[in-house]
Amino acid sequence: MQADAANLNPAQLEALAAAVSEGTFEAAAGALHVTPSAISQRIKALETMVGRVLLTRGKPVQPTPSGELLLRLARQIQMITADAVQEIRRADSLGAPGRVVIPLAVNADSLATWLLPALAAVSSSLLFDLHRDDQERTAELLRQGAVMAAVTSSADAVPGCSVERLGRMRYRPTASPAFIDRWFADGATVASLARAPVVVFDRGDRLQDDYLATRSRRTLDPPRHHVPGSGAFLEAVRLGLGWGMVPDLQNPAVPVGPPVGPALVPIEPRGRIDVDLYWQQWRLRSPSLDLVADAVRVAAAEML
Repeated sequence: MQADAANLNPAQLEALAAAVSEGTFEAAAGALHVTPSAISQRIKALETMVGRVLLTRGKPVQPTPSGELLLRLARQIQMITADAVQEIRRADSLGAPGRVVIPLAVNADSLATWLLPALAAVSSSLLFDLHRDDQERTAELLRQGAVMAAVTSSADAVPGCSVERLGRMRYRPTASPAFIDRWFADGATVASLARAPVVVFDRGDRLQDDYLATRSRRTLDPPRHHVPGSGAFLEAVRLGLGWGMVPDLQNPAVPVGPPVGPALVPIEPRGRIDVDLYWQQWRLRSPSLDLVADAVRVAAAEML
């Protein structure tokens, strides 16, 4: 059967979006106050109508490429509907309007430094569903339809999205003074960098390896601590577990932003990695999404 936009059932699209957001049909049923069987039937009917499998039935369920396209449509319908209801309530002076939910993807370092103040500026009228991932992978959440906008290092616009540069986060290889005295007493040489323990965010974090590649033509593979949390990562470096690529915004030794603790020391004077950040969002005229984008632009201009 050929899909026709006029035949797309809003309840079926809502079930699809809930299943992906909640991870299981059972949780989606709870969110929509229906039975798991109803969720299953709606999604199966949608798949029959479009002639494609839309979800992989794992835990959590994941959208297929065809499912990603309809998931994006479902999110856009939810956004437009929520904006319209909010405007009606304002016009009718019915008191506090229901707040629109904005799903956003953001890298951990932006979340820990400059982004939350931007979101706080507009939180009285909006709710946020934040998805944390590496800046190189946040654009994929946009492509899947899981979020409406993303802070990403990708300058290539996801289909159906606009992109604009926000600024740059600068990272420096830093460590505690005691760690430097122990491991880099003669400087951060290739030999010492091959031996000294390093702290990485997770197994997808390439910043430390990108820096090491600037220092040696051969691949260096020092001992690694994996610490998946921006604050915990910084604390691990401060406590001397290893050296790590710390953003200037989190290091009080660099005069950017408020102090967050004792200063860390660069392991070599000129070492740095710059990461350009971009704002990508759906090409959807939404007052709520525009409000968020404006707040993000202002914060990035001040901090990046």
